[in-house]
Amino acid sequence: MNRRRFLQTSSGVGIGVLLASARVGIGSSAAESSGGALESLFESDDPRLVRLAADVMRNCVLAKIKPPEGTAKRRWLQAGTGDAFYGQWIWDTMFVVDLLAILPEHKETIRDVFQNYWDFQERWNVRFPSYAHDMVACMIEPRGNVKPWYEYPAYSQIPILGWGLERVYQRNGDIDLLRQCLAPIEKFHEWYWRERDVTDAGLIAVGAYSDDVQHGRYETFDNECCLDDLKLTAHPRRRDSAPWPWAGEGRWYGDICVPGNTGYLIQAERSLVRLAMILGNTEMAKRRQKRIDRCVAAVREHMWDAESGVFLAVKRDTLEKIRIGTIGGWMPLIAEIPTRSMTGRMAEAIQTDHWQTPLPIPTVDRHDKRWVAASYWRGDVWPVPNYQVAAAFAREGYRGIAADIADKTVANALVNGVNEHYDSVTGKPLGVGNLGMSCAIVTMMLDQLTSKYHLKVRGAA
Repeated sequence: MNRRRFLQTSSGVGIGVLLASARVGIGSSAAESSGGALESLFESDDPRLVRLAADVMRNCVLAKIKPPEGTAKRRWLQAGTGDAFYGQWIWDTMFVVDLLAILPEHKETIRDVFQNYWDFQERWNVRFPSYAHDMVACMIEPRGNVKPWYEYPAYSQIPILGWGLERVYQRNGDIDLLRQCLAPIEKFHEWYWRERDVTDAGLIAVGAYSDDVQHGRYETFDNECCLDDLKLTAHPRRRDSAPWPWAGEGRWYGDICVPGNTGYLIQAERSLVRLAMILGNTEMAKRRQKRIDRCVAAVREHMWDAESGVFLAVKRDTLEKIRIGTIGGWMPLIAEIPTRSMTGRMAEAIQTDHWQTPLPIPTVDRHDKRWVAASYWRGDVWPVPNYQVAAAFAREGYRGIAADIADKTVANALVNGVNEHYDSVTGKPLGVGNLGMSCAIVTMMLDQLTSKYHLKVRGAA
């Protein structure tokens, strides 16, 4: 089952769509008049790119803003469209607030969006044992369509909140947002280390407080092939001690550590270090740096695979490598984990036919028997990993590799539209149209990762 299930609802969707011009919020009845204002935000020598960027801002960013509802006591950002993915996810939302931060009138909106996570943290802590404290759930479902909020989702997601906060700050300089968020994000990171690095190896596994193995997979790239044999176990080092509403600890802890979530956590830890220093909190920066240093050493030692040129998942209890190359194997690169020689080997690997599908980057090695061009996280292509891997290669000086990934992603969107994911051979759209986080297609251009497609915010250098 897809973690982003199409939720069946019995009530309306509130205001449906909330649009905004570059200066003021407007209702859905004024959708047509917003077009020119949004297009005026951008500059390009190619009118198609301006239209694409305006459409993305309208449909993937501004249309996702929802008024308070149910357990979301503040404005929040829907991941999908209509009743699809009706909730505020962790991973998806950070790419949306990154672009929303371009608009100064939405500073308070972004503060609300982040506060929803901290409000969840507080009400979660009231109900659950101390070892479970400070989790942020995969998504906040305002209506509780599946189960009550404290039962579902009883798992988290890719830990990207620190990175998203830094991106917002780089765009709008909201120092008060940093003061609002740094302490709860650090608590969230400590939950991750405590509940997902259960053998204290410095490597992050997946899990779920629901005893449902698929929920554990939902914490990362949902159907990633390296997790096919995932099992949830009792905590390997902790006795049964949980009070109500759980009579005792269950089988909540995954037996596979993944490079994807490990890389994301280190990327967010690096953001937290930089943001803590901006606020003058050197003690926090030191605490986070200790976590980073230990984890980087562990990932290099246990997850790096020179033969394939990517990082591999490992079995939690033996650290044996699972020899399946997946999209998660590229994520340590975004966190600056590889040595220079490892990065060079990764640059070689991504240019081979293992990863060079007509539309790169496939979510599993093309030579793997499980690869299918249109299969969900098992051969398809997603805009966000493409953006992040391209950005990482560009940072490391491999701008040609970055541009190839970014140019092909943008070119495909110009033909096939902005979608959740795509067939890695035909480029045909898959899943939900105008998924919020697919706005990263525009971010690629704004971050100057492309060589063929040039777009910038009007007036930017």
